[in-house]
Parts: sequence; C-alpha cells; structure tokens
Amino acid sequence: MATNSSRTAGRHFLQIPGPTPMPDRILRAMDMPIIDHRGPEFAKLAKRCLEGVKTIFKTANPVIIFPSSGTGAWEAALVNTLSPGDTVLMFETGHFGTLWKNMAVKLGLKPEFIESDWRTGADAKQIEARLREDKENKIKAVCVLHNETSTGCISHPGEIRKAIDAASHPALLMVDTISSLASIDYRHDEWGVDVTVGGAQKGLMLPPGVSFNAVSDKALAAAKNSKSVKSFWGWEEMLNLNRNGFFPYTPATNILYGLAEAIDMLHEEGLDNVFARHDRHAEATRRAVRAWGLEILCKDPKYYSSTITAIMLPEGKDTDAFRKIALEHFDISYGMGLGKVQGKVFRIGHLGDTNDLTILGALAGTEMSLSLAGVPHKKGGIQAAMDYLVAEASQPSRAAAE
Repeated sequence: MATNSSRTAGRHFLQIPGPTPMPDRILRAMDMPIIDHRGPEFAKLAKRCLEGVKTIFKTANPVIIFPSSGTGAWEAALVNTLSPGDTVLMFETGHFGTLWKNMAVKLGLKPEFIESDWRTGADAKQIEARLREDKENKIKAVCVLHNETSTGCISHPGEIRKAIDAASHPALLMVDTISSLASIDYRHDEWGVDVTVGGAQKGLMLPPGVSFNAVSDKALAAAKNSKSVKSFWGWEEMLNLNRNGFFPYTPATNILYGLAEAIDMLHEEGLDNVFARHDRHAEATRRAVRAWGLEILCKDPKYYSSTITAIMLPEGKDTDAFRKIALEHFDISYGMGLGKVQGKVFRIGHLGDTNDLTILGALAGTEMSLSLAGVPHKKGGIQAAMDYLVAEASQPSRAAAE
C-alpha cells in the first residue's frame, strides 16, 4: 500500500542509553501464546526467572520482580523500608538522582540532598562526613545511583558501604542500577547493599515493563517496621507467593520468557566478558570524543561510565539541533540532555547487545553529524576508536577467547 512517507533502508542506530535494541533471540523467546499465570507452566517459568536473576545481582537473597518501569522499583524500595517523616541522605549525581529525591518528598520522606555539579558520582567521603554528624541516627537510608544515566558518571557502592560502616551508622544502603545492571560489574551481597533497584530495558535487553528490588536481610527486617502506605508495591505478599512461583497480581508473563532468555545469554557470554565488552566500547567512545576535541561531561576518570557517555558541544551549539540533524541524515538517535544540562550535552549509549562494529558505526554517524551541524571539531575520532579496538582485539587473552 502506498504511503506519503519514504522508507529508510538499513538498521536504525538506537544509541540512547535505554531502552536498548532487543536481540532476535529475546524477541523469539517472547513470541509465545499467553499462558495461565496461575498454572504449573507459569510457576516453572517464574521460578526460573526468580532464581536466575539473583545471579545477575550477585545475591543469594530474594529479588522481587515488579511489572513496572524502574520508577516503580524506586518507589517500592522507599515505601517498604521507610516511614513518613524519615530522613534519607541522597546525592545529586544528575537528573535521575534529582527525580528520586523528588519522589521521596512526595512520599512524605525528608531527603537531605548533597549537591554537586553533575560531573562526578556520589562522593563517599561527603557521605561519611554527614553520617558522622548524625549522632542521633536520624538518617534511615543512603540512596545513590550506581550509574547516573543523565551524565555518564558512576558511583562506587562498595566505597559508600565502607563509608557508612566507618561512620558506625545503621542507615540502609539503597542503590539504583537501572542503567548499569548486566553491563557494569555489580555485587549486591559483597558490597553490603540493602536494596538494589533494577530495570529490564537496558543491560538485560528487554522491553520496558519489568523492574526489580534485590533485598538484604536488614532491608526485610526494616520492612516489618515500615509505616508507609503500600499495596501494589508491598514486598510481603510478593515474597510469600513467589516461593511457589506466583504473583499477587497479573505479572508481565511474556517479558518473563524474555528475561529467562536474557539471563541465559548473559551467562553464555560470561558476565566478566560482558563487563569487559562494555568497558571496551566506552573507552573507544571516549577516545573518539577526545580526538574530536570535544569535552566529556564526566570530568574524573574514576567516575567514567561504561554504558553511557555524555558529550558537551562548544558554547553556542545546541545539542538538540545536532541530534535532529543526525536523525534526519543518518537515522541515529542519541539521548538528549536532561535537567540542568538540557541543550548542552548529547548522550551516546553503548550498552546492551552491542559489538565493536556497532559502536564504530555509531561513532562514524556522530563524526559525520558534527560536520553537517557545523560543530567545530577535529577529524580522526573514528581512527582513534579503531586503533584502540584493533589493539584490544590483538591482545592474547582476546585471541584465546575467540
């Protein structure tokens, strides 16, 4: 049938920091008839997912699966462990750290917000200093983002746990891994995290619609004393029914088929190999940016993200106009600048089911778009990325693995 729109040949380069492109294997796994979510076939699927996802969070404790975006898992983490009026220490890592703080306010909590310039992750020393001042233990939880999606800066939960312990403070540690889970090494149990928030639409390569709370024994104990109103987000009923492979309400059945497949795929590649692949693509991207003479928003290599790089354009150049040109001419989508950096940065996502050629294609589209948009830059970004990837591929460990 004829239409007024013209077809664009080839693949669309979806380089936003999630949702990420879905592998064919996951699409095929989800292509199943709806089954009875109260029947034995579903219980088998649910138990497979509930056990398998623990290996991604690296925990022996329960992981609760909600049919929601990551925002729902944020709310579940707060309302299950805290009570109205509780003080929560949070860090302004960027737009999403700010949104989590705003949610805490709406839920009747009292967030203390450690401000930053959005160019680093959460500073464990600042957190420790504030906790040492809290002699009455009014702060009930510390909430940070493992990876701030709006800025391309990571935080280090292990360091933050050490800071809490050094201050001899009983606060819970809650960590958002929505844009880092299954892409950047994460260790819920080893790092002493009490609630880990996750989402399915990024490193797990699934469509939006499933989120997670990984919970510690300490978090489960806190939940018994929580006075926050909750129904849909309540852990207790979920955990009781999960033991037999069921949910208190209709789950995202077909996404669970995809989740089971995604877990298998991640372990077939090997989690350490997955993390190394994301590290490699992030470094290739940063080398291209430096060769172009542009500035990375994250200013300290300690906080570089392996899933997203936010790039600043020279003064007077609008990143939204740049993104529009890139989409129109090269069918590539970037993440926009959010909050305080809107119009000042664009974000290249390099996470999920990507490989070296995918990243080089995205970077080539970027370099061409910079030229078309009249953005002052140097040539050679693609060559810098290629040289790095070739050097990595020639390493003995890589050759042996292949």
